[in-house]
Amino acid sequence: MARDHRDTGLNSLGFAKPKQDTRVVVAMSGGVDSSVVAAELATQGYDVVGVTLQLYDHGAALAKKGACCAGRDIHDARRVAEAMGFPHYVLDYENTFREAVIDEFAESYLTGATPVPCIRCNERVKFKDLLETAKDLDADCMATGHYIQRKIGAAGPELHMAADSLRDQSYFLFSTTADQLAYLRFPLGHLKSKEETRALAAKHDLIVADKPDSQDICFVPDGNYASVIEKLRPGAGEPGDIVDQSGTVLGQHHGVIHYTIGQRRGLGIGGLADPLYVVKLDPDARQVIVGPKDALATRIVPIREINWLGDRPLTSGDALPIAVKIRSTRPPREAILRPGADGLATVELLSPEEGVSPGQACVFYDPNSTRVLGGGWIWRG
Repeated sequence: MARDHRDTGLNSLGFAKPKQDTRVVVAMSGGVDSSVVAAELATQGYDVVGVTLQLYDHGAALAKKGACCAGRDIHDARRVAEAMGFPHYVLDYENTFREAVIDEFAESYLTGATPVPCIRCNERVKFKDLLETAKDLDADCMATGHYIQRKIGAAGPELHMAADSLRDQSYFLFSTTADQLAYLRFPLGHLKSKEETRALAAKHDLIVADKPDSQDICFVPDGNYASVIEKLRPGAGEPGDIVDQSGTVLGQHHGVIHYTIGQRRGLGIGGLADPLYVVKLDPDARQVIVGPKDALATRIVPIREINWLGDRPLTSGDALPIAVKIRSTRPPREAILRPGADGLATVELLSPEEGVSPGQACVFYDPNSTRVLGGGWIWRG
C-alpha cells in the first residue's frame, strides 16, 4: 500500500488531514482484493466504511467457488469488517443491476454483439450509484480492489495500467470519467503480483486470504451465456442456417446466441479441407456466417460512446497516434484514432486484428506510457 505523502503534507489517500479524519468507503465484493484494501486502510488508521452490493439473487445457483456477489461473498465481507472493526453495509442493487447491466447484456447478444457486462457494471452501478452513496455517507473518497493505478499528472488525476500486467484491469475501467477518477482510489494498483496481495491478507489473518479469484461473470456462474439469455428472453435460441460468405448453406445451428465472432469449434461442419471461423452474425436472418481465418482480419474499427481522459479535448478531424486493446487479454496495438462528431470515432489499426466484434470495448492508451486515455464501444457503423 502507498505510504504517506510526507513531502506534500498529504496522507496516502491524497488529503491534507489526519487519517482518522479521512473517511473512505471501500467497495467490498467479499474477495481477497477488496478485503485487503479495507483491512490495510483500517490498520493505517483511516475511517473505513465497507459497502457490499447485492447485485443478483442466485439462490443455490451461485453456491460454487469463484463466482462473485453470492450470499457467501456478502457474509465474507461482513466477517472481514467485523474482524477489522469497521462498519459494513449491504445495499440491495438488484433492480438497478438488472436494468443497467443484465437487460442490455441479453439484448446485445440477441443483436449478434458480444457484450462486456463487467464494464457496464463499473460504469452504471459501482462508479455511479455506489459512488453517490459514498458521498452521501460523507466519505472523502471511495476505494476499490481493482488492479489499476491513479496518478497525479500536470492536468490532474490520470488513469494508468497496473504495475502487474497480468492483473491489469484497465480494459474494464476505460469508461471511468474524470470526475469519478477524482473521487476514486485504487490502492492495489502498484503491487507487482497477486502473491503480494495474498501476503497482506495473511498478515491481517483475513478469512479470505486463500479464497479463489472470481472467474465468471457474476450472473453467469457456469460460463453458459446462452442458457442465461434463453431464460431472460424465451425463444432467443431459434435455429437457423450456417452459411459461407457467398450464402451457401453449410449446416444448421441452434441459435445465433450460441456463437461469437472468431469461434472455430462447435460449428458442426465436417469434411472441409480448411477450418472455418465465425466471421459475422446476422440475427435478423438467423444466420451464422463462416469463412477462412483471413476473413477475420480487420483494420478499421468503428467506435461510439467515447470516454476521453486525455489532457486536451478530442477534435473532429484529428489523427492521433495511440495504442488500443480490443480484447482484455491482448496487449495494446498501435493505431490511429480519428474522432468524429457525437461521440463517434474510427480506429485504424496499423496491423490487422482478428476477431473484432461489435459489443466489445476498444480501449485507448498513450503509446509512450502506461496511461489510459479512455475508449469506446465497437459497433457495426
